Amino acid sequence: MHIRILLLFSALIFVISGHAQSALHQKIDQQADLIENKVVDWRHNIHQNPELSNREFQTAEKVARHLKSLGIKVKTGVAHTGVVGYLETGKPGPVIALRADMDALPVTERVDIPWASQAKGEYLGEEVGVMHACGHDTHVAMLMGAAEILAGMKNELSGTIVFLFQPAEEGAPPGEEGGAKMMVAEGVLENPKVDVAFGLHINSQTPVGHIAYKPGGALAAADIFNIKVLGKQSHGSQPWGGIDPITIGAQIVQGLNNIVARQTELTKEAAVISVGKFDAGVRNNIIPESAQLTGTIRTLDTDMQDKIHEKIKLTAESIAMSAGGKAEVEIIRGVPVTYNNPELTAQMIGTIEQAAGKENVHLVNAVTGAEDFAFYANEVPSLFLFLGGMPPNAENPAPHHTPDFYVDDAGMKLGVRTLCYLTIDYMNK
Repeated sequence: MHIRILLLFSALIFVISGHAQSALHQKIDQQADLIENKVVDWRHNIHQNPELSNREFQTAEKVARHLKSLGIKVKTGVAHTGVVGYLETGKPGPVIALRADMDALPVTERVDIPWASQAKGEYLGEEVGVMHACGHDTHVAMLMGAAEILAGMKNELSGTIVFLFQPAEEGAPPGEEGGAKMMVAEGVLENPKVDVAFGLHINSQTPVGHIAYKPGGALAAADIFNIKVLGKQSHGSQPWGGIDPITIGAQIVQGLNNIVARQTELTKEAAVISVGKFDAGVRNNIIPESAQLTGTIRTLDTDMQDKIHEKIKLTAESIAMSAGGKAEVEIIRGVPVTYNNPELTAQMIGTIEQAAGKENVHLVNAVTGAEDFAFYANEVPSLFLFLGGMPPNAENPAPHHTPDFYVDDAGMKLGVRTLCYLTIDYMNK
């Protein structure tokens, strides 16, 4: 009898909890409808006034002013220009971090919209166009919207929400530190100690209204390699009198391609090695003394990452040695794999389906692009989602980081709702 009563009581609690959660979802939906135009206006303003990495001064000021107006405790100047907001409910519960990145890219916009960027900036000593060519303007606007909704529901929430408005996701300028790595180093996941982190990235090639996800390794680690090939200078008419670093370098490029094609277990995870720059020589009839190769390494598995690093060094050094030259290999570890905690992903998939509709939520393969959200995911269980930004009936939408990149304003309301749903459902679960 006692067991039956306990089971009935547990079932009643479950039903009451479900009704309460549904009521909160409805409130979020209503508020998202009410503030949609504000979110769009924020996005347009940020898009028209883009700022490069570690230079997001106006954007940070706009974010801080908005958070303060909501009664959220604000810390500025984090990792140079980052803004962290703390919504403290005063009731015990989890600490949940929500993240948006703020920086733009050195790209000149070609999209024909009234709020196109005309901004200029300085990158590597040159004047460049500046554009939100990766959708970070929408990320900021969506998290500002989520902060407004959640702050208005403070009395119905428990725990603490940490809003991370992060600079320099695209990488700090040479000679500077920045981004998520610096945010973590400066303690944004401590005091209070964050339990979980959620983030999303709008995508120009995913339809508006849809969400994609991938448990485990979702985005690749991104490392840089530099290979200096040392030969012996000679007259171009007498190559036998020297050691040609250009020929050696060309053979190294082929050797690096073979690491992926013939030495890497691609059925396990994808991997990419790309040479992006090859510098050598000053004149048509002089075989130079040295050549320089620079490129990127993308991996989705840490063991594969280590093995590929070793093979790059071995391949370059061996090819150079076989021709009588020498190769000096430097590998710089950059952004790690963005890892979606499988248990957290399984726990929250129902929430995502409620936000977008089950038919609009898609399990996808990993992406060889990289995201420095990975540094948060290395510290706490995390979930990073891909949000649709492609307008209906769009043909050949431009990829990210290009002058023609475009995402539709209509995609943002689902992003706002999803961030809020994830927050309250994790609190209740």
